[in-house]
This record gives sequence, C-alpha cells and structure tokens, in this order.
Amino acid sequence: MPEETQSEQPVEEPQETTAPEAEVTEEEPFDRARAEAKIKKANSEAENLRKRLKELQPLAAKAKQLEDAQKSEQERLTEQLTAAEERAAKAVRTAVASKVEALASAEFADPEDAAGALDLAAYVDEDGVIDSDGIKRDLAELLKRKPHWAKPSDSGPRRPAPDRTQGSSGNGNRSSSDPGDIFAGLMQQALKGH
Repeated sequence: MPEETQSEQPVEEPQETTAPEAEVTEEEPFDRARAEAKIKKANSEAENLRKRLKELQPLAAKAKQLEDAQKSEQERLTEQLTAAEERAAKAVRTAVASKVEALASAEFADPEDAAGALDLAAYVDEDGVIDSDGIKRDLAELLKRKPHWAKPSDSGPRRPAPDRTQGSSGNGNRSSSDPGDIFAGLMQQALKGH
C-alpha cells in the first residue's frame, strides 16, 4: 500500500476581493443612502455617455470614410502626377532624339546611330530647352571616333539599281507552275528544235 503519511499542507482558499467602489473604510461608517446615490449617479453618467457614444459613432464613421476618400483622392492625384511626369519626360526624350537625328542627317549614314550613341538627357536644361550647339559639337566628336558612320562620299561610282522589269518575269512571259503547262512547253520546244 502506498504511504499516506505525507504531510498535508493546508490549501489556501482564494479570498474574495471587493471592488474599489465598495471598499469600506474604517473611518467612515457605511451609509446605504449615500452609496445608493453614488451608484445612481454613476449609472446615470454611464447612460449619458453611452447615448453620446451612439450619437457620435455615425459621425466618427463618416469622418473615417471622408478621410479614406481623401486619401484615395490623394493617391489618385499622385498617380496622375507621376504618369504626367513620365509622359513629359518621354516627350522631351523624343524631342531631343528628333533634334539629334535632324542634325545628324547631314553627315551620318544612319542618324539613328547618332541618337543611340549620345546621352540625350544631357542636352536638355531645367527649362526644357534643347542645346543644339552641344549636340552639333558632340556629333562632330562622334564622327571622329566612328568615321565609318559617316555618309559615303558621292565621288565614287554608283552601284546599279536593280531593274525588276528585266528578266522573264518582267516581259510578260511568266511561266505557269502547272506541271502540264510546263511539259507542254518543253514538248513544243523539242518539236521546234527537230
């Protein structure tokens, strides 16, 4: 049998704690009428606060809704501003590229090469004015570094341009792709040759 001789410790029972409002001080004797009056006053104040809270909750919700709407309006305006700035920057880049290509067209075989090789943002000031003199100067330096980008001189012989009217397809003697027509043509040629 197990030992049951262990010392039993007394179990402490939880003591009841009283609410701070109901604490009775030894200095004052308990006055029931006064306590009921304090409780009635506290209940009345709590009821008034609950009524006020119910009145103010819709206003708080509306204020929150307006704040959220204003926030989304600000976000929408911020996105519009960002998009407008991107479009403006793209338009400026396009204008500068066009200016570079126009100035390069006199000396470069492919003006787009010049526009691709230069830093286009360097030719625009804060007011959006394009520096044409700077572009001309840099185009001249670019031709010194890459002379093979220059237009060929017209002093050499010209290459002949292809004439599409020459040959069998240009004189109206088109051959048919039908095998019967091809065979008939070969037979006629063979009979003429004999």
